[in-house]
Amino acid sequence: MKKERSQFRDHQAEVSLFKRRALAGFIGIIILSFVLIGNLYHLEVQDYSEYTARSNDNRIKIIPVAPNRGRIYDRNGVILAENIPVYSLEIIPEKVAHLTETLDSLKTFLGVTDDEIDSFMKDKKHTRPFMPVTLIDQMTEKQVAEFSVNEFHYPGVDVDAHLERYYPYGSALTHTLGYVAKINDRDIKSLKEQGIYSNYKATRTIGKLGVERYYEDLLHGQSGYEKVEVNNRGRIIRTLEYVPPISGKDIKLTIDLNLQLYANKLLTEDVKDPKTGKMVTKTRRGAIVVLNPQDDGILAMVSSPSYDPNLFVHGITSKEYSKLLNSPAHPLVNRTTLGVYPPGSTVKPQIAVAALATGVITPNTVRNNPGWWRIPNSKSRKFRDDVRWGHGNVDVYKAIEQSVDTFFYQVAYDMGIDRLSTWMNKFGYGEPTGIDIKEETSGNMPTRQWKLAHTKQPWYQGDTIPIGIGQGYWTATPMQIAKATSVVANSGVVHRPHLLYAILDGKKEDIVKFKDFPKVEPVPLKDWQIAQEGMHLVTTKGTARKEFKNLAYEAAGKTGTSQVYTMSDTQNYDANEVAEHLRDHALFTGFAPLHDPKVLVSVILEHGGWGRNAAPLARKIMDYVLVKPTLDPAAQKQLKSDVTSTETPVDVSKTAEIKAN
Repeated sequence: MKKERSQFRDHQAEVSLFKRRALAGFIGIIILSFVLIGNLYHLEVQDYSEYTARSNDNRIKIIPVAPNRGRIYDRNGVILAENIPVYSLEIIPEKVAHLTETLDSLKTFLGVTDDEIDSFMKDKKHTRPFMPVTLIDQMTEKQVAEFSVNEFHYPGVDVDAHLERYYPYGSALTHTLGYVAKINDRDIKSLKEQGIYSNYKATRTIGKLGVERYYEDLLHGQSGYEKVEVNNRGRIIRTLEYVPPISGKDIKLTIDLNLQLYANKLLTEDVKDPKTGKMVTKTRRGAIVVLNPQDDGILAMVSSPSYDPNLFVHGITSKEYSKLLNSPAHPLVNRTTLGVYPPGSTVKPQIAVAALATGVITPNTVRNNPGWWRIPNSKSRKFRDDVRWGHGNVDVYKAIEQSVDTFFYQVAYDMGIDRLSTWMNKFGYGEPTGIDIKEETSGNMPTRQWKLAHTKQPWYQGDTIPIGIGQGYWTATPMQIAKATSVVANSGVVHRPHLLYAILDGKKEDIVKFKDFPKVEPVPLKDWQIAQEGMHLVTTKGTARKEFKNLAYEAAGKTGTSQVYTMSDTQNYDANEVAEHLRDHALFTGFAPLHDPKVLVSVILEHGGWGRNAAPLARKIMDYVLVKPTLDPAAQKQLKSDVTSTETPVDVSKTAEIKAN
């Protein structure tokens, strides 16, 4: 039987299939080509700027350049804070063939410590091989000189220089100038919140206290930058652009350096060491504020003891800081604006003005008390005077002159706490003085509301009585006392205490004017003159007459003695039987000349005893300013010596009443 042949391939179908596939492939190629062209257009045209910027970010780096910090001068042009070159030793690891041998050689040659080598090795692990790593932070002049001569032996090792803040007068101005220190995380957070962190990326330090902190915006300046091209490893190939930084402004302060040094010197005394029998210099605890009462520019501001601010610039060790922090002397506290004390009898002129203005007393008011005072129609405790048998007939002049407590007990009782606190607020008590540093407390001008909030008890009449002599719950800073005294000296004009005198721009000097506070009103001029004359009598016939004998000018002042702890009305105070930290504080505040004040001085000596003990310091400062003694070179050199100490605490404890002054 014949078999039928079947066709093995269908050539026509295969050709048709191929044509269809070829057409589909060609169409796919066309579509993909359009997609590719579209993407190329997207990359090369539409998003060209974005990708160019990204490329440049990888290729071009912006390196910020720190500005030079503005310098600080005193009112006479003497530099108080400057920038000095500091040298550091740096190593570029990839350029050093034998790093271990090099470090051993430098250890022997320059005295590099093991701690410095350990720190270097830690930093090296987190740094690219071609970037410099610091080995010695601060080189001595001898180290710089020795290395410079032998530098050719150490390829890859270089000396780098930068400017660092320096305070030539050390502790004498610490609580005025403050200091700069390394920027920390808290500073970075604050700068970011203010939106100015980009201006600090190249800056090592920032103002931490005092004028350095308050005028940081003026002193810091504007950062510049360097635009460089780098390779894929981050190595700089070339510099494309350089924009120099703008240095911070130089400023002048109202401070008179020689007066500041002189006031510092007054708070030291030579005493005999009981162990060795030799004379040693001891720092007295206290504060001195010297103002120009015509505008309340601060001529001197001394807090004692103090400390060297240069310790903080490069970074203080934890051991050194703990020593300052834990010192019983509390040198870190700025006593002029943070030390709070009962103002004592220094407030009696202001209370007299308030009583006269409100009609509580008149110039003809005369009172006779037997050396003590008691709340009328009561069996309360007796509030005693410093003179047990009393002062006889006392008017407002004599009350200020002899600091008669019993007179002001009655005034406080008649005025009441509400009027008293309101009027004392007008003089600046219980409020910031407005001084241009941030380290300031308001003290406490007590009110009914304050006592209820802090003690959960109502205000009693007995609480008001010690307020009349600056005691009880009332506390104030030396700066507040100086400001309140200035108000009396200026017959009600309230200036703002300030440190900034002028901003320097090249040779141009822009004098800064500060706005005054509202005038104390309504007070007739005659009432101010009564307070002024009462203070004048203090220095001629009253509690400070011995300390102000043989003046070449007329002065006005007021002593104050604030008691640190409460005594019963049957106790007698004997300073020799009381521990030193419980002894009275001595205060004095005054101005001169009487009718055209040029200088105002407020002094507090912690645990210094009677107020008149502070008066001699104020007298010496007034003489220094008004009589202008000429200092010989030896005295000038002595004044410039650093005034440092580690003793003496500030006592900010609550106090009660006091003996008069």
